[in-house]
Amino acid sequence: MDRGSVCVLLPAAGPREEPAELTIATGRDGTLPAVVGDPLHPAVGDRVVFDGARTLVAPRTSELARDGSDRTSVEQVIAANVDVVVIVEHLEPAPSLGRLERMLTIAWRSGAIPLVVLTKADLVSDAAHWVTEAGAVAPGVGVVAISASTGAGLDDLEVHLGEAQTLVLIGPSGAGKSTLVNALAGADVMVTGVVRGDGRGMHTTTHRQLVPLPGGRLLIDTPGLRSVGIVATEEAVAATFEDIAALVELCRFNDCAHEREPGCAVVAALDAGELSERRFESWRKLQREARRQAARADHRIAAEQRRQVRSRGRDAREASRIKSRR
Repeated sequence: MDRGSVCVLLPAAGPREEPAELTIATGRDGTLPAVVGDPLHPAVGDRVVFDGARTLVAPRTSELARDGSDRTSVEQVIAANVDVVVIVEHLEPAPSLGRLERMLTIAWRSGAIPLVVLTKADLVSDAAHWVTEAGAVAPGVGVVAISASTGAGLDDLEVHLGEAQTLVLIGPSGAGKSTLVNALAGADVMVTGVVRGDGRGMHTTTHRQLVPLPGGRLLIDTPGLRSVGIVATEEAVAATFEDIAALVELCRFNDCAHEREPGCAVVAALDAGELSERRFESWRKLQREARRQAARADHRIAAEQRRQVRSRGRDAREASRIKSRR
């Protein structure tokens, strides 16, 4: 994808042929008409219908999006029509459980299935410990520790992937996403980089790219996320924090604030050491962010509705003036 145009991957003519590419211009606002609904800003993974005259974006089966980093912009669609969101976290330096929870939330919201991949397992001696830790914050989600450079764990990763699926990799810079792409592709299709002395990654992927994989799979690689602004519903937060959501159902009062109300199952779990303070605070923070983002979305919708009303009013007044001159 580039400003003013998109690159469309066409089906290969035969089993031994490479897919062809076609560049299509977008509208001045960067959108393409959709088969259904308003024009869309095309995203990597979108499927298009091209009849020789027009290019239409087909309805999306899933949509992975993040909130704008400036707190005012609309959501940014990272990828469309994805089956599996592969959340890549490095084991060296130690993974961030809070960041993992944030990425799980946008993954659940997308409609795709999340999968956690812990990379650089060859650099640590406690990979199994971190698999357990990650599994605790990702209930019901597959967690695999791998070394893309040595190939260790790739067979375990394969178990979690189906045929002809579309995957998207998300994670911080330096997590080894490009190295993982090359391992899955069986070829050096992505440039890999070095990690800085402070353990922070260098950006080697600067744009989103669709990579065909053996077996009919497609993989979308994304640049490293400097920050993870969530676009999520409260249901997505509840899916990420399934353990806390279950505790909330046990609280005595439906409007429990989970502070010191009598009969609060969440506070009881905190006091008993069954729920960590870190995870509880992460849950509360993501809930607040999800509600703020929803409020901003409602504000944008209301503003657009007001704009449409004003536009219709201007059109009606103009039509009335034209009619009165006749």
